[in-house]
Amino acid sequence: MARDAHGKKSVPLEVDGKRNLIGLDFDELSAALAALGLEKFRTAQVWSWLYSRGARDFAAMTDLAKPAREKLAEHYVIARPSVSQHQKSKDGTQKWLLKMADGQEVECVHIPETDRGALCVSSQVGCTLTCRFCHTGTQRLVRSLDASEIVAQVMLAKDYLNEWDVPAQSRLRGACEAGVPQSSRARTKTGKPGGSPAVRLLTNIVMMGMGEPLFNYENVAKALRIVMRGDGIAIGKRRITLSTSGVVPLIERCGAELGVNLAISLHAVTDELRDQIMPINRKYPIKELLAACRAYPGASNARRITFEYVMLKGVNDSPADAKQLVRLLRGIPAKINLIPFNPWPGTPFECSERNVIEKFGDIVNAAGYASPIRATRGDDIMAACGQLKSASMKLSAAERAAIDRLIAEKDRAQGLSA
Repeated sequence: MARDAHGKKSVPLEVDGKRNLIGLDFDELSAALAALGLEKFRTAQVWSWLYSRGARDFAAMTDLAKPAREKLAEHYVIARPSVSQHQKSKDGTQKWLLKMADGQEVECVHIPETDRGALCVSSQVGCTLTCRFCHTGTQRLVRSLDASEIVAQVMLAKDYLNEWDVPAQSRLRGACEAGVPQSSRARTKTGKPGGSPAVRLLTNIVMMGMGEPLFNYENVAKALRIVMRGDGIAIGKRRITLSTSGVVPLIERCGAELGVNLAISLHAVTDELRDQIMPINRKYPIKELLAACRAYPGASNARRITFEYVMLKGVNDSPADAKQLVRLLRGIPAKINLIPFNPWPGTPFECSERNVIEKFGDIVNAAGYASPIRATRGDDIMAACGQLKSASMKLSAAERAAIDRLIAEKDRAQGLSA
């Protein structure tokens, strides 16, 4: 059983005493079916039903003989998390509060665009980090999610978006991942040749939800490999972005083994400030973090590393900060996402003024780095960047006091306290 970086075991893959098939990789699924006496070729069939067609029970697997389906149902389940709350923003963003088999809850968010859509996926219940501008950081770490619970977030979103493939569409997606020319793979919404491809609502995954993905690397990696397989969900590595606060020892491994896009939560240009607002910097300072970025496998001008920079009024948004950011990133194929701070109850920070953000971006852009200002999405349902937090987790008085102490420290550092 996989463990996270803190040595904690993942939650068992069992629901009602039966093992969940969701979260097993192809080889594990093959072994599970073999143990039931099913032929090897059945693995591809079951895999397709799970990850290409989104089957929710074994009765739907009509190309398996009835005795095989009954045997599967006797020993296994196909389990999704239950939905405790489903919210939809005025801008189309959707947020789900998902309850896992043990009652713990996490959030995931779908952000739609005109021709695509990204799903923001969580990796842990709570977070071990205490980034002071992040709402999730006020919630204690309960446990890491198992691979099944990470994959299931994607599957549940596909349920709601009605995006499961018929076989022809599945083959089309596999062709896309294999690099088949667009002219050779065009399909209509019915999956037949010719016409324009149907618009997909879930095309990208961002590991930017609750938790630090690299502190749960084994489960995250397993889940992403399942998602990336071309004969199933088939969202390729170039459409997956993993965001880390800077767990330096695992950055190179992530690039070498998964090859996904890398995003770095930077948010400060000096160790002094980053130590204060992102305590992980005390263990992995900026110099070490940027060295790992320079060595990231596959990074190039065609596949740039994204540096996320939340704009905090009077904290990290000066022209001097922008110029120092440019100096720090010299030689790294990078783009910088400027993120207007999204407030949450009890936060000590404010968002920088729009003209301040634009001036900051102009300096970075003039140095040759793309610096888009991220549009705030879903803030009316607390689904924007930095706002995710399980509604089931109530802060104790001691935890609330700890947050108040953090706020007081910030005020003292800025000379604001009495």
